Amino acid sequence: MGASLRALRALVLLAGFYLLGVILLAVLAGADYALVTWLHGPIVVKLLIVSVVLAVPIVRGLFMLRTPKGEPPAGVTVTEAQEPLLWQTVRDIAQQVGTRAPDEIVLIDEVNAAVGEDAGLLGLRSGTRRLYIGLPLMTGLDEMQLRAVLAHEMGHYANFDTRLTPLIARGRAQLIRTIGYLHERADNKVAKERAKQEKKDEKRIAKGKKAKGVDTAGEGAMYRAMAKIYMAYGNFYMRATLTTSRRQELAADLASVRIAGRDSAASALRELNALDSAHDFYMSSYATLGVGAGLLPRPGEVFGGLRRLLDARSDDLDDLRRELSTEPTSPYDSHPALAERVARIEALPDDGRSGQTARPALALLADADAALAALEQVVLTPEALALKRVDWEDLVHESMTAYVGKGAEEIREVFAAEGAGPGLAALLDAIDADPAVRWRIAERFPKSEQAAAATGRAAREFARPVVRRALNQLVTVELTARGAARWQLSWSDSAALRYQADGFEDQLDLALDAAVADLSDTEPLRKLVLAP
Repeated sequence: MGASLRALRALVLLAGFYLLGVILLAVLAGADYALVTWLHGPIVVKLLIVSVVLAVPIVRGLFMLRTPKGEPPAGVTVTEAQEPLLWQTVRDIAQQVGTRAPDEIVLIDEVNAAVGEDAGLLGLRSGTRRLYIGLPLMTGLDEMQLRAVLAHEMGHYANFDTRLTPLIARGRAQLIRTIGYLHERADNKVAKERAKQEKKDEKRIAKGKKAKGVDTAGEGAMYRAMAKIYMAYGNFYMRATLTTSRRQELAADLASVRIAGRDSAASALRELNALDSAHDFYMSSYATLGVGAGLLPRPGEVFGGLRRLLDARSDDLDDLRRELSTEPTSPYDSHPALAERVARIEALPDDGRSGQTARPALALLADADAALAALEQVVLTPEALALKRVDWEDLVHESMTAYVGKGAEEIREVFAAEGAGPGLAALLDAIDADPAVRWRIAERFPKSEQAAAATGRAAREFARPVVRRALNQLVTVELTARGAARWQLSWSDSAALRYQADGFEDQLDLALDAAVADLSDTEPLRKLVLAP
């Protein structure tokens, strides 16, 4: 379907929303005429008021002409003077695709690239074009894969998709707001009736009578019925526009194949699948690990550290590259299932460009580290920017030490409630004086249903690992405070506690086992941890 026909269909679908409103108003007007013609008296006035009230949300929907603009992604706008190679690459791709290059390039913090256009006259007049490129995206791709992604986005420009998007979005927004307003009016009517009946019940109870209870069945039914009419049209609207949207995505995929090659285009999509999950994991487990302890990695490393994770976990990412989703992310997602897109591309004939070598996509930037640092200044909140910046090794150690210390405070409170604590030495003294204190301490921690039902020796077997974990946490606090142990950063695994002395971990396991044995012996733990 050509751009003109797609534009016409989008206009017809949008007009359908307004036509639906006019039809509903006409139905209400016809009902009002019939009421005035056939009925007389106060009942007519009441029914006319109801009709007017029902017409209000329809009229509101008809005159909601402005589609609220979403906030654009926060990012760093780069000029051609700042990033000449990136701009040259983008212009080359635009020329190959056969479309006008963007007016602005914005670097963002997402694993994504997107295009936008401030089109006027319901999308019929071109406007400022913006290309959004995620630095995390560039971090995980090579240049040819990035070219494939950008060619896909430029394909939307060439097919006039960016101009039609506001037109389609306008219709969706009108439907959503009108349906929402109808449901809001229905909910308000139910709430008002509920409050009215509750007040009556209060008066009846005050007079010694039995309350009738609240019954709001049927309240707001007319509003909800009208909402269902709009929802039915909304489902038709979404299905009609969805088919076009998915065809646009497949057409844009062909543009990426033509520009970057079949294999680069397919591998870029596979890489995106892996990169998206890796980025989420990195941000939650590494970049923001120290926030609770008031720490952030060095400038440029909040987003730049992703490079280290990708290098260290390449085997894990291979699984994600192979395991592609066979379903769209939602029934109304404009993108077909990732597995379908990749299969379509890989089924194309070999174009002789397989195995082409390419430099990392970040090499297109004049100074990748500076760009990553600049992005932090725009994306992070003032509170985050004010946090202390440290090296990765120190961030992991200080953060884990702080978190384990906070957990130890809760453990000390439990011990103190049994008169055992607060420190490790005092706890061991309490165990020596009364070994049964260990099981009483375990009773204060959360338990599974099976553990709660256990008695006798079975109960002690459930309690033993609980006490052992608590002891181990206090030992960790003691050792890290003395510098005898340190949390070690690992990009391929979780942070691990490393001890200064060889064989210390094995000795500690034996000492903890002795402390929680039926015949407790705290001496090995004292010598290992508390001895000067």
